[in-house]
Amino acid sequence: MAAHTPTARLTLRDIVVIVVLGVVFGFLYWVFVQAWTALSILMGPLGDLTGNLLIGCWLLVAPIALAILRKPFVGVIAELLAAAVEVVFLGSPAGPLLLITGLIQGIGSEIPFALTRYRRYGAAVFLASGLCGAGLVFFWSAVRFGWLGQDILPLRLTLQLLSGALLGGLLARGIVRALEGTGVLANLRPAVAADELVRR
Repeated sequence: MAAHTPTARLTLRDIVVIVVLGVVFGFLYWVFVQAWTALSILMGPLGDLTGNLLIGCWLLVAPIALAILRKPFVGVIAELLAAAVEVVFLGSPAGPLLLITGLIQGIGSEIPFALTRYRRYGAAVFLASGLCGAGLVFFWSAVRFGWLGQDILPLRLTLQLLSGALLGGLLARGIVRALEGTGVLANLRPAVAADELVRR
Protein backbone atom coordinates (compact mmCIF):
# COMPACT_ATOMS: atom_id res chain seq x y z
CA MET A 1 0.00 0.00 0.00
CA ALA A 2 1.34 3.45 -0.87
CA ALA A 3 2.38 5.62 2.03
CA HIS A 4 -0.25 8.13 3.04
CA THR A 5 0.83 11.72 3.64
CA PRO A 6 -1.83 13.73 5.46
CA THR A 7 -3.17 16.67 3.49
CA ALA A 8 -2.58 20.17 4.81
CA ARG A 9 -6.09 21.22 3.82
CA LEU A 10 -8.19 22.05 6.85
CA THR A 11 -11.91 21.33 6.88
CA LEU A 12 -14.42 23.48 8.71
CA ARG A 13 -14.52 20.83 11.43
CA ASP A 14 -10.72 21.00 11.77
CA ILE A 15 -10.86 24.78 12.13
CA VAL A 16 -13.53 24.53 14.81
CA VAL A 17 -11.45 21.99 16.75
CA ILE A 18 -8.35 24.20 16.54
CA VAL A 19 -10.30 27.25 17.69
CA VAL A 20 -11.79 25.37 20.64
CA LEU A 21 -8.38 24.02 21.65
CA GLY A 22 -6.78 27.44 21.25
CA VAL A 23 -9.39 29.16 23.41
CA VAL A 24 -9.39 26.46 26.10
CA PHE A 25 -5.61 26.28 26.34
CA GLY A 26 -5.25 30.04 26.06
CA PHE A 27 -7.26 30.28 29.26
CA LEU A 28 -5.35 27.38 30.85
CA TYR A 29 -2.03 28.98 29.90
CA TRP A 30 -3.17 32.15 31.67
CA VAL A 31 -4.01 30.05 34.75
CA PHE A 32 -0.53 28.52 34.57
CA VAL A 33 0.94 32.04 34.58
CA GLN A 34 -0.87 32.71 37.87
CA ALA A 35 0.51 29.45 39.27
CA TRP A 36 3.96 30.43 38.03
CA THR A 37 3.74 33.76 39.86
CA ALA A 38 2.59 32.15 43.10
CA LEU A 39 5.19 29.38 42.95
CA SER A 40 8.01 31.80 42.20
CA ILE A 41 7.15 33.66 45.40
CA LEU A 42 7.03 30.45 47.42
CA MET A 43 10.40 29.31 46.07
CA GLY A 44 12.11 32.45 47.34
CA PRO A 45 15.68 32.78 46.00
CA LEU A 46 15.04 29.94 43.54
CA GLY A 47 11.86 31.53 42.23
CA ASP A 48 13.57 32.66 39.04
CA LEU A 49 13.76 29.01 37.97
CA THR A 50 10.00 28.52 38.17
CA GLY A 51 9.46 29.36 34.52
CA ASN A 52 11.91 26.65 33.50
CA LEU A 53 10.19 24.15 35.78
CA LEU A 54 6.75 24.87 34.36
CA ILE A 55 7.54 25.54 30.69
CA GLY A 56 6.06 22.20 29.67
CA CYS A 57 2.61 23.43 30.70
CA TRP A 58 2.72 25.96 27.86
CA LEU A 59 3.61 23.29 25.29
CA LEU A 60 0.50 21.16 25.70
CA VAL A 61 -1.83 22.34 22.97
CA ALA A 62 0.43 21.70 19.94
CA PRO A 63 0.94 17.93 20.40
CA ILE A 64 -2.67 17.49 21.49
CA ALA A 65 -3.95 19.27 18.37
CA LEU A 66 -1.59 17.24 16.19
CA ALA A 67 -2.63 13.94 17.75
CA ILE A 68 -6.31 14.76 17.29
CA LEU A 69 -6.28 16.12 13.74
CA ARG A 70 -3.08 14.53 12.38
CA LYS A 71 -2.50 17.23 9.80
CA PRO A 72 0.50 19.49 9.12
CA PHE A 73 0.75 22.89 10.82
CA VAL A 74 -2.15 22.43 13.24
CA GLY A 75 0.24 22.39 16.20
CA VAL A 76 1.75 25.73 15.22
CA ILE A 77 -1.67 27.26 14.58
CA ALA A 78 -3.05 26.02 17.91
CA GLU A 79 -0.11 27.43 19.87
CA LEU A 80 -0.38 30.78 18.09
CA LEU A 81 -4.10 30.93 18.76
CA ALA A 82 -3.64 30.11 22.45
CA ALA A 83 -1.02 32.87 22.70
CA ALA A 84 -3.36 35.30 20.94
CA VAL A 85 -6.14 34.50 23.42
CA GLU A 86 -3.76 35.24 26.29
CA VAL A 87 -2.70 38.55 24.77
CA VAL A 88 -5.98 39.87 23.38
CA PHE A 89 -8.56 38.59 25.85
CA LEU A 90 -6.67 37.88 29.07
CA GLY A 91 -4.22 40.77 29.09
CA SER A 92 -1.00 38.80 29.30
CA PRO A 93 1.79 41.01 30.71
CA ALA A 94 4.11 39.61 28.03
CA GLY A 95 2.16 41.51 25.39
CA PRO A 96 2.58 40.86 21.65
CA LEU A 97 5.97 39.23 22.23
CA LEU A 98 4.01 36.24 23.48
CA LEU A 99 2.93 35.61 19.88
CA ILE A 100 6.58 35.06 18.94
CA THR A 101 6.96 32.71 21.88
CA GLY A 102 3.86 30.79 20.82
CA LEU A 103 5.14 30.51 17.26
CA ILE A 104 8.50 29.15 18.41
CA GLN A 105 6.86 26.70 20.81
CA GLY A 106 4.51 25.50 18.10
CA ILE A 107 7.29 24.98 15.57
CA GLY A 108 9.48 23.14 18.06
CA SER A 109 6.66 20.91 19.25
CA GLU A 110 5.58 20.04 15.70
CA ILE A 111 9.02 19.12 14.30
CA PRO A 112 9.08 15.51 15.64
CA PHE A 113 5.60 14.81 14.24
CA ALA A 114 6.60 16.32 10.90
CA LEU A 115 9.68 14.09 10.77
CA THR A 116 7.37 11.06 10.95
CA ARG A 117 5.25 12.62 8.17
CA TYR A 118 2.44 12.85 10.74
CA ARG A 119 2.03 9.07 10.94
CA ARG A 120 3.42 8.24 14.39
CA TYR A 121 1.88 9.28 17.70
CA GLY A 122 3.59 7.09 20.27
CA ALA A 123 5.26 8.06 23.54
CA ALA A 124 8.66 8.59 21.90
CA VAL A 125 7.28 11.17 19.46
CA PHE A 126 5.43 13.02 22.23
CA LEU A 127 8.60 12.97 24.34
CA ALA A 128 10.62 14.37 21.44
CA SER A 129 7.92 16.99 20.87
CA GLY A 130 8.21 18.24 24.44
CA LEU A 131 11.99 18.29 24.27
CA CYS A 132 12.09 20.16 20.97
CA GLY A 133 9.45 22.67 22.01
CA ALA A 134 11.18 23.39 25.31
CA GLY A 135 14.64 23.43 23.76
CA LEU A 136 13.81 25.76 20.89
CA VAL A 137 11.98 28.31 23.01
CA PHE A 138 14.79 28.20 25.59
CA PHE A 139 17.14 30.07 23.29
CA TRP A 140 14.53 32.75 22.60
CA SER A 141 13.90 33.12 26.34
CA ALA A 142 17.63 33.18 27.13
CA VAL A 143 18.08 36.21 24.88
CA ARG A 144 14.83 37.86 25.93
CA PHE A 145 15.40 37.53 29.68
CA GLY A 146 19.19 37.92 29.74
CA TRP A 147 20.07 34.39 30.82
CA LEU A 148 23.11 34.12 28.57
CA GLY A 149 26.29 34.18 30.62
CA GLN A 150 24.56 33.18 33.86
CA ASP A 151 26.29 30.49 35.90
CA ILE A 152 22.97 28.67 36.27
CA LEU A 153 22.31 28.56 32.52
CA PRO A 154 23.00 24.77 32.32
CA LEU A 155 20.64 24.21 35.27
CA ARG A 156 17.95 26.28 33.56
CA LEU A 157 18.33 24.26 30.36
CA THR A 158 18.19 20.95 32.22
CA LEU A 159 15.04 21.90 34.13
CA GLN A 160 13.43 23.25 30.97
CA LEU A 161 14.10 20.09 28.97
CA LEU A 162 12.80 17.88 31.77
CA SER A 163 9.66 19.97 32.05
CA GLY A 164 9.16 19.87 28.30
CA ALA A 165 9.57 16.10 28.17
CA LEU A 166 7.31 15.35 31.13
CA LEU A 167 4.63 18.05 30.91
CA GLY A 168 4.72 19.10 27.28
CA GLY A 169 5.33 15.56 26.07
CA LEU A 170 4.14 12.70 28.25
CA LEU A 171 1.36 14.65 29.97
CA ALA A 172 0.07 15.72 26.56
CA ARG A 173 0.02 12.09 25.46
CA GLY A 174 -1.82 11.14 28.64
CA ILE A 175 -4.48 13.74 27.90
CA VAL A 176 -4.87 12.43 24.35
CA ARG A 177 -5.15 8.84 25.58
CA ALA A 178 -7.79 9.90 28.11
CA LEU A 179 -9.76 11.61 25.33
CA GLU A 180 -9.42 8.50 23.17
CA GLY A 181 -10.89 6.47 25.99
CA THR A 182 -14.05 8.56 25.91
CA GLY A 183 -14.53 7.97 22.18
CA VAL A 184 -14.86 11.69 21.40
CA LEU A 185 -11.95 11.64 18.94
CA ALA A 186 -13.36 8.94 16.68
CA ASN A 187 -15.13 11.38 14.37
CA LEU A 188 -12.47 14.10 14.46
CA ARG A 189 -9.57 12.27 12.86
CA PRO A 190 -9.02 11.88 9.12
CA ALA A 191 -9.96 8.50 7.68
CA VAL A 192 -6.73 6.67 6.83
CA ALA A 193 -5.62 3.07 6.76
CA ALA A 194 -5.11 1.71 10.25
CA ASP A 195 -1.62 0.40 9.46
CA GLU A 196 -0.48 3.87 8.43
CA LEU A 197 -1.00 5.42 11.85
CA VAL A 198 1.35 3.92 14.40
CA ARG A 199 0.42 4.99 17.89
CA ARG A 200 2.89 2.97 19.91
